[in-house]
Amino acid sequence: MTSADPAVLPSSAPSAEKTSSASLRDVPTPALVLDRPILDANLARMAARAEALGVALRPHLKTAKSVAVAARAAGGPVAGFTVSTLKEAEYFHAHGHRDLFYAVSIEPGKFKRAAALLRAGAVLTISCDDVGVARRLAAAGGELGVVFPTLIEIDCGEHRSGLAPDDARVIEIARILAGGAGTRLAGVCTHGGHSYAGRTPAEHRAVAGIERLAAVTAAEAIRAAGLACPVVSVGSSPTAVFAEHLRGVTELRCGVYMLGDLFQAGIGMCRVEDLALSVVTAVIGHRPDRNTLLVDAGGLALSKDLSTAKLPPERQAGYGWVGPLEGGLIDGFAVTAVHQEHGQITAPTPIDFARFPIGSRLRVWPNHACMTAAAYDHYHVVAGGTAIEAEWSRINGW
Repeated sequence: MTSADPAVLPSSAPSAEKTSSASLRDVPTPALVLDRPILDANLARMAARAEALGVALRPHLKTAKSVAVAARAAGGPVAGFTVSTLKEAEYFHAHGHRDLFYAVSIEPGKFKRAAALLRAGAVLTISCDDVGVARRLAAAGGELGVVFPTLIEIDCGEHRSGLAPDDARVIEIARILAGGAGTRLAGVCTHGGHSYAGRTPAEHRAVAGIERLAAVTAAEAIRAAGLACPVVSVGSSPTAVFAEHLRGVTELRCGVYMLGDLFQAGIGMCRVEDLALSVVTAVIGHRPDRNTLLVDAGGLALSKDLSTAKLPPERQAGYGWVGPLEGGLIDGFAVTAVHQEHGQITAPTPIDFARFPIGSRLRVWPNHACMTAAAYDHYHVVAGGTAIEAEWSRINGW
């Protein structure tokens, strides 16, 4: 394999982790901050949850996108990791993580790239929900000299992708994958993403039950057809937290639990105290006539996700709640408008502008950790407070 192979990380790539003696007061803004003790507590809590449910944990790295975070998540009953892009798969494999599930339906244009990872030694599982793609995949594996382990994606109610558990095409795809020279039927997977519409533990628990039943029903149908179905994979952070049981399931996938965000806190998946991710921003202007602070974290730095707008008024956060640099929240302060590089912080009571001189720093806790973090190539890692103990790289793009 040559250095041009996408499964090989160039030797000049930066280290995933480096120490730092800087302070959040000194970093160029906007800057992405990760609180390591909170991250570790979130990781430990989900690992214990998977163990209590009797399933392996396959953490989804689409939010964290960091080999340093993966290293901390690799303890306990971890089966491997889930990724959302082949670039993530290449990055994590190059850093020593072999067992990876690419949790987006494969399309023919990505067959060669996935095969390169398999030839490089990765145990890369892919997913499929289309009969035609399954046939092309089975043929392509033989032509490329690999066997693609493949999960059949099941729709458990989100209606984004996948097949209904009782759809006849599930068995048709299973037979193609099991009989193809270039494929291996690995099992089934599903994602209860519609759990995000829930607002109470009871609602999340109900979706978790539906999610489990859909995957188990499909797996049992495949076995009844005389085929092996070793993997039964489910998961979203809310269903992982609130599932009553996971009988018949082999592994649990979830990812945003690692960092948390205001929307997840708003639907009860975590507490505000569990949020490990924030953005440091600098005050760049005062608008006393509008009771507004201008900051340099705008739509690109925070994302334009307004998911908390769907929550009750007391949980709505605009584009993010705001706090002092040291941590915590300033009551009522929120980023209520963004432009590309400008954010506007307002409050329900008059702002004391003398407390926030131009050049001072604030922290913003975003609505959607995945979307916000995607704008940055590294984390400034703290252990509470403002001292930076390390910088951890992230992988972005496709």
